[in-house]
Amino acid sequence: MPELAFSRRAALRGLGAAGLLAALTGCGVPAAYVPQERRRGEDVSARDRSVAFSNWPLYIDTDEEDEESRPTLDSFSERTGIEVRYTEEINDNDEFFGKISPALMNHQATGHDLVVVSDWMAARFVHLGWAQRMDRSTQGNVSKYLDPQLRSPAFDEGRLHTVPWQSGITGIAYNRKALGREIKSVGDLWKPDLAGKVTLFSGLDESFALLMQGNGVDVTRWTESDFHRMCDQVEELVRKKHIRRFTGNDYTSDLSKGDVLACQAYSGDAIQLQADNPDIEFVVPEEGAELWAESLLIPNLARHKANAEALVDHYYDPEVAAELAAAVNYVCPVPAAREVLAGSSDKETAELAENPLIFPDEDMRGRLVVARDISSAERRSLAKRWNSLVGL
Repeated sequence: MPELAFSRRAALRGLGAAGLLAALTGCGVPAAYVPQERRRGEDVSARDRSVAFSNWPLYIDTDEEDEESRPTLDSFSERTGIEVRYTEEINDNDEFFGKISPALMNHQATGHDLVVVSDWMAARFVHLGWAQRMDRSTQGNVSKYLDPQLRSPAFDEGRLHTVPWQSGITGIAYNRKALGREIKSVGDLWKPDLAGKVTLFSGLDESFALLMQGNGVDVTRWTESDFHRMCDQVEELVRKKHIRRFTGNDYTSDLSKGDVLACQAYSGDAIQLQADNPDIEFVVPEEGAELWAESLLIPNLARHKANAEALVDHYYDPEVAAELAAAVNYVCPVPAAREVLAGSSDKETAELAENPLIFPDEDMRGRLVVARDISSAERRSLAKRWNSLVGL
């Protein structure tokens, strides 16, 4: 199974790199925004058949007999002759942002041709003008097969600068046998029998959408008033000790050990949790849940842009997307991969095609939305309010 999702959906701790960036741009450092005409550098793809691809740990398929071998990357290199220099160096969104932002701010190459970051971080790159526009005329698979629900997030309308690597759902996981009842809505978390047995995510970007949805808010157009009303509720629940604690990735162990009975959770984790304990259920609440993604982007001045675009399109071939989905078990951004898995001669692989946490059915899709991201103007005050609640 893949590494649990929270390390990829990492919490924004304090103001992190965003605060550093704001401080630097106010102290004589050149303006951070890069206009479109200054983003592209010399592309040496034609004469240097390579591409530098940075991803999170354990977020790609590997050969069962050789963990250093990644079949989907190997097939790309065999087909195109392009060598992929693959590194698993991204362990935290803000940490990685802090690593490469000095170069991008000073209009220098980063040494990265293709990276994977959470969409809220991808939004920061797009808003700063630090992500290059991809040439969709060379990406027929992306144009044809990208999930319609992920085609035009508010931060990157038309997906001009980003493409989902994998997707997922923030919902509710709970132990139905231990609780003795169903959970159907966010409001069910606040019933008396769950006092002290509920956890929420500590990360602002990970938590806010589901909690607002519980209030009936359309999170594609939420307001600061919606946010503060949600925070008022959470503050009261903390005061009453109804919420046991705010968690990172360790929420999975809390639920497995029985220390909590219900929690905010990611769909990718739920598959592993259910494999270990069939009493664990994952719920997309009646009010809806957030559909999120981690996305591929090409940083400014990347020297192998065309090769990176070819690699992105490779992963949107349904055959390749199916192979990756079978390995990592997140929501696949290529719905056509479902039919590929369904036709597998391996029973366990074929069953993945029927798993709604990998290929959401129409009923579930009707309750999934892509939340409006937090703007840079909003982030400082909203992060301060949220972090005061969760103790960051």
